[in-house]
Amino acid sequence: MSDPQHHNQRAPGLSRRDFLRGSGAGVAATALAAAPAALVEEAKAKAPAPDAPAIGPAPAKVGLTVNGAKMSYSVEPRVTLLDMLRNHLDVTGCKRVCDRGSCGACTVILDGKPVYSCTTLALEAQGREVKTAEALAGDNRLDAVPAAFVQHDAQQCGFCTPGFVVALRAALDKNPKATPAEIEDALSGNICRCGTYEQMRQAIAALCGKKGE
Repeated sequence: MSDPQHHNQRAPGLSRRDFLRGSGAGVAATALAAAPAALVEEAKAKAPAPDAPAIGPAPAKVGLTVNGAKMSYSVEPRVTLLDMLRNHLDVTGCKRVCDRGSCGACTVILDGKPVYSCTTLALEAQGREVKTAEALAGDNRLDAVPAAFVQHDAQQCGFCTPGFVVALRAALDKNPKATPAEIEDALSGNICRCGTYEQMRQAIAALCGKKGE
C-alpha cells in the first residue's frame, strides 16, 4: 500500500505547468520589447519627407504684404499676427481686446478672408496679403464702410470699430449685393460692448441700399 503523504509530495525542480507558464511569459516579454522598435522603424519608412524644415524656437523672419506695403520682421514662432502688426510693424488699427478669438476687435483680412489676428500666428501669414482698418482710408478719403459708420454715428469707444469695418468690408467684397440680414450674419463674430448696434444697422442698411429696412 502506497504512502498518501509520499504520494502528495511534489518532486524537486520545475513542473511542466511551471515551465510552460514561465516560457510563455518570457516569449511575451521579448515580443513586447521588440514591438515598439519594429513599429518605430515601420513608421519611419512610411512617413513622408517633410515639405519644409522645422522652425523655432529662435526668431524666424516673416515677410508679408500689409496694406499694399512689403514688410518683414523676425519673430518667435509663438508670436501672433496681432502682436507682429501692433508691436513690431506699428500697424495698430487691429485692437487687442479679448485676446482669445471671441470679440472680433482684432479682425484683419488675410488673402481676402476675415480672420482673428489674435489667434493667427505671424508665421501663418508668411508671403500673404494682410489688410487692416488702415487700408480703408487713404488719399484723404474714407472707404464707403467707415464713411457710413461716421455718417450714422455707429461707434462709441472705438475699440471694436476697426474689427467691424474690416469684417463688413470683407463681407461686401465677397457679396456686393448682400442684404442687411446677410451682412449681420457675417458680423456675428464681432461684439460691440457699447451696444451701438442700432446705429450699425442704419449704416449697414445704407451700404446695402436698403434704407429703412
